[in-house]
Amino acid sequence: MQLSVAAGTDVGRIRAGNEDSLYADADQERGLFIVADGMGGHAAGEVASEMAVQIVARDLTDVRDLNGHDAGTRMAEALKAANRAIYERTIQEADKQGMGTTASCLMMGQGRYIVGHIGDSRVYLLRDGGFRQITKDHSYVQEQVDAGFLTPEQARYHPYSNVITRCVGANAVVEADVLTGELQAGDLYLVASDGLTGMVEDPQLKKILESNQTPGRMVDAMITEANRRGGLDNITAIVVQVVKVTGVATGEMPAILG
Repeated sequence: MQLSVAAGTDVGRIRAGNEDSLYADADQERGLFIVADGMGGHAAGEVASEMAVQIVARDLTDVRDLNGHDAGTRMAEALKAANRAIYERTIQEADKQGMGTTASCLMMGQGRYIVGHIGDSRVYLLRDGGFRQITKDHSYVQEQVDAGFLTPEQARYHPYSNVITRCVGANAVVEADVLTGELQAGDLYLVASDGLTGMVEDPQLKKILESNQTPGRMVDAMITEANRRGGLDNITAIVVQVVKVTGVATGEMPAILG
């Protein structure tokens, strides 16, 4: 497998600090990419998102066989472990009460991908000209859309559009969505916080991903566009381009980070 990867995060134009955290690591056998968007104020959100990223990355370090039956289970368990650790810290430390984080995780290997997801950070896939959101937001407005009370357009501009219904660390127990699929050469994946997707609409994200630039330039363009449109929140994006699905020839770089 050969991947070309870039990741970036930006404080935006309004917030004083950055409560987003990210993780991006790839080799010829596996890639793991995580975006977490913290909440809680007084730096607690930053703590929660960093804890989530570190714990999930640690717990998935030895997962290499994505075709095994337990790979999806390991993804869910890693997110649950992060939830427990963050929740316990909110109980033990008064200044951490109310903190939590989203977490969207993308793991690749053996021609497959596994997505683990809690909250409203997102994973997208651009394939053969089609652009779709793999994850479904755990949010108030998404529930209203599912129930038929709001259209997707109304949901985007609803005053409660940033209210999430599920996050890592808010409760003792949380369930993660786990999704799987097949990789194809030429795939482009985007993992992003809502500081990007809340400011830049899907057609514009698709246009940037179709621009034939390097992943690094794509990430820069997305962050620039989110800031141009107001930069109301922290902005984080990881772009993963699948160059080859099978083995890498000798002398070739298995993964390009940056």
